Formats: sequence, C-alpha cells, structure tokens
Amino acid sequence: MTLPERIGVVGCGLMGSGIAEVIARSGRTVHVLEADASAVVAGIARVERSLDNAARRGKLGAADGAAAIKRIVVTDDRDALADCELVIEAVPESGELKVDTFRMLDEIVKDPSAILASNTSSIPIMRLAMATQRPDQVVGLHFFNPVPVLPLVEIVTSLLSSAETISRATAFVKDALGKQVIRSTDRAGFVVNALLIPYLLSAVRMFESGFASAEDIDRGMVLGCAHPMGPLALADLIGLDTTVAVAYSMYEEFKEPLYAPPPILLRMVDAGLLGSKTGRGFYDYAK
Repeated sequence: MTLPERIGVVGCGLMGSGIAEVIARSGRTVHVLEADASAVVAGIARVERSLDNAARRGKLGAADGAAAIKRIVVTDDRDALADCELVIEAVPESGELKVDTFRMLDEIVKDPSAILASNTSSIPIMRLAMATQRPDQVVGLHFFNPVPVLPLVEIVTSLLSSAETISRATAFVKDALGKQVIRSTDRAGFVVNALLIPYLLSAVRMFESGFASAEDIDRGMVLGCAHPMGPLALADLIGLDTTVAVAYSMYEEFKEPLYAPPPILLRMVDAGLLGSKTGRGFYDYAK
C-alpha cells in the first residue's frame, strides 16, 4: 500500500503544530494552512522548542531537527492544499467551524482519492463527512497532546467511511508516523474522552464544592492511584475551553448529567483562565 506523501494540516495551534511536527519528522513536507499571523509565530516557536528538547534528550539529531523544521511550510493560501493526498483538520473544537472547514476542503482538494481527516476530540465524524461530497473518504484522526510525545492516535470511523480509507489512514499513522492506533465508532467523545471527561468533571465538582483543594485532589490521584498527573492539572494541560467544548458535545449527544460542565468551569472559561496555555487555570503557571 502506498502511503500518502503530500500532506496538509489546517490550523497551527497547539494540536496543529504538533501534528505538523510529527509529519515533518517522518521525512514528509507538510503544508499548514493558517491565516492568523500570531498563531503561526507561536506554532513555529512551539515546534522549534519541541525539536530542541528532543535533541537534548537524544531522541533526535540536531541536523534532523533542522531538516524537519524546513519541511513545515506555513501558508494562508488555501490552494496550497489542492494536491494533498491527506489533509488533517486541527482547528478549534467548534462544530460550526469544523463543518465550514470540511466544506472548504471538499472544494479545494482535487485528488479524488484524498483522505480528509479531523483531529476533533468529540464532534461526530458523520456531521463533518456530510459537509463534503466524499463522506466515504472522511475519518477521525484524534491525536493527543503533546503530539510528538504521546504515542496514541484514535481512528474514528463513521457509518460511511470506506474500508480503503480506514486502511490507508491506519497505515499512515502506524507506518509513517510510528504511532499506535485504537479504533472507535462514531460516538461523541470516542474511547478516551468518553472515559476521561467524566473523571475530570468529577474532580472539578469536588473542588467546586470545597470538598478538597486542587492540590490535594491531584496529589490523591497521583500518589494514591499512580496516575502521572492529577485531574485538575490535566484539565489545565488540555485547556479548560477544550474540556468544556468536549463536555458540551458529549452532553448534547447522551443527555447524561455527568457530562454537563460545572458552573465554576464555565466561569473560568468566561474569564479567560484556560489553563497552562494562558498562564492560569486551577493552578497559577506564572509562578
């Protein structure tokens, strides 16, 4: 099976830049579509730091890192994706924005066999697929943050994803990127977030009620359950806005109270306290 060589990524945020990095490290040139100049600057700086860290840890040669950064071509020209064999959408977790993105990709990507993939954490793949004229070629490729470090990708298939699309996407993730794969049907939250989000929201409710401090909640799970990170610190790492978006998506589909975001989480998002990416969430990272 021939693996895709011409790759595009839409979005140069936290996830988009990470996905672009692992593709570039695989030896492929990747075109990243991003119109926000500040996002471009931040995204490239993030990739450079990641490559430097990998070199310091002996995971990557300095020359390999320098070559990888040159393979990331950031552009605001949508036509740069026209000849791609695989495009991965990594825009913010908004259903309307993602649907619009897939409608745009369907118009500009000319390869009739191209795979259109979404990095969504929770939005149904079928909803995105039906914004295109090729729903059989749409799948979910859900990477995890930080993308260069975490080895997992969830492959999410809709009712219309073809066997060929699934096979090609799986081969690319495993053979080209060296990631491990789990498969999920097209339910909001997929495998990981369907288990993770209720756990995080439960910790937020415990904190909100005054039952325990953020530090003690996290220490309890790290020291008592051997988790590498406590739930509130993990929510900060994921981004509280992303946590809320995934929770809302799951609540909309299942209508179960455990998926409803607690009021304090909503207020923190309204205040711009989104976690580590803004310097403050449940913890103050400015310290």
